[in-house]
Amino acid sequence: MEPVNTVLLIDDHALFRKGVAQLIQMNPAFRVVGEASSGRVGVDLAVRLKPDVILIDLNMPEMSGIETLEMMRQQGVDSRFLMLTVSDNERDVVAALRAGASGYLLKDMEPEELCMNLQKALQGTAVLSESVTGKLFHALSAGQPLPANETGLSAREQEVLDFLVEGMCNKEIARKLDISVGTVKVHVKHLLHKLDLHSRVEAVVWHHEHLARRNPPRA
Repeated sequence: MEPVNTVLLIDDHALFRKGVAQLIQMNPAFRVVGEASSGRVGVDLAVRLKPDVILIDLNMPEMSGIETLEMMRQQGVDSRFLMLTVSDNERDVVAALRAGASGYLLKDMEPEELCMNLQKALQGTAVLSESVTGKLFHALSAGQPLPANETGLSAREQEVLDFLVEGMCNKEIARKLDISVGTVKVHVKHLLHKLDLHSRVEAVVWHHEHLARRNPPRA
C-alpha cells in the first residue's frame, strides 16, 4: 500500500480552507492532518504534526505567510512549503522563494491541479503557476535577482542542477545518473548550500538568471 502524504493548511479564510481540505481528502494519497487560521497556530501545528507538505496563504493578519514560513524553518520544520495565494505580484513571488518555498500556486487554479502539484512537490519538482513563472522572470530582468554567489559546483552537482532545471524529480535524476535517490538528495543539499539558496525553485531560477548574466543580450 502506498504511504499517505500528510498535509497542513494555513489560511485565515475558513470557507476556503474547508473547501481545500475537502478537495484534498478526496484523493486517497493525501490526508489533511491539521488546519490553522493564523500563522502562529500554523507554526505550532507544523512543529507538532511534522506534515509532509504545508499550504500557506500569503496575506494573513498579524503574521504573513512569508513570516510564517520563515518561523517554521527556524523551528526546524522539514516539510515542503507551498504558497497558495491570490497574489501574483512579482515581489511576493521572489520573497516566497527567498524564504524557502518549494512552490507558488494561485488560488484560481483548476481544482484537479491542486493534488497534482502537491504530488510533484513531494517528488522534488518545483511547482509554479504558469502566470507566476512569467512574473518571476520579469522580476529577475528588472533587477531583483535571487541570491547567488560564484562558488563552483562539482561536475556531479552541476549535472544534478541541470536535471532540476529540466523539471526532473529525484527518482528521475537517480535513474539518469545511475545513483540512489538518497545520493541525489545529498547532491541537491550540497549545491543549494554552495549557491546560498533555500529551495529547488530558487536553484532553477538562479540557473536561468546566472546564464543571463553570463550571456547578456546583444545590443
